[in-house]
Amino acid sequence: MGRKMEWAARADHMKGVPRKMLIMAVGAFAKVVANFLNTTSVHNADTLINLVQSRPQGVPLISVSNHMSTLDDPVMWGFRGFPTMDAELARWVLAAEDICFKNSILSYFFRVGKCIPITRGGGIYQEHMNEALERLSDGAWSSINVTMQGTEMWKLKLHTFPEGKVSQEDAPIRQLKWGTASLIVRAPVTPIVLPIVHRGFEEVISFPKTKNLVYL
Repeated sequence: MGRKMEWAARADHMKGVPRKMLIMAVGAFAKVVANFLNTTSVHNADTLINLVQSRPQGVPLISVSNHMSTLDDPVMWGFRGFPTMDAELARWVLAAEDICFKNSILSYFFRVGKCIPITRGGGIYQEHMNEALERLSDGAWSSINVTMQGTEMWKLKLHTFPEGKVSQEDAPIRQLKWGTASLIVRAPVTPIVLPIVHRGFEEVISFPKTKNLVYL
């Protein structure tokens, strides 16, 4: 099976205008939810910001976190000081194909938003895992008969939810799936891996304000 709507995820799709508009809109939404509808406290935020903006050239970044709600991403990036609305610095994220890519409209939306569809249970060598590896490998967008240069690898950031599903239990992270480990091992350049733990996102947008905690 080929890669779903890969053309919409290219940096030069319609000169990058749809991506910039979408990232700005979603980023603004994340800022409002994280800072105005809720109260968010972030520990070691400088670590994430520095790695996203100025890590060593040629070194990719993988961030991993627990998964408490469907709003974890993008709201977890909406804290004050983070460049949430910068399309070039925005993360790539692995997204469940059966939820985020149900039809053409959703597929286009999430593809433009730098999401890579993953088939849960499809194994670590499924086609879209190879696409995620490419985002970490050389900064190029590659597919059959097409090779288009993207951003430099040091600008690439991939976020994963290695538990593989939403879990709202107030307990340690469960056994992790193999996909994230396979990306780390298979990447030609060993990526920086940043673990993130957050709490409170299962009650986001609740009233009175929820206090969300993010630890980096």
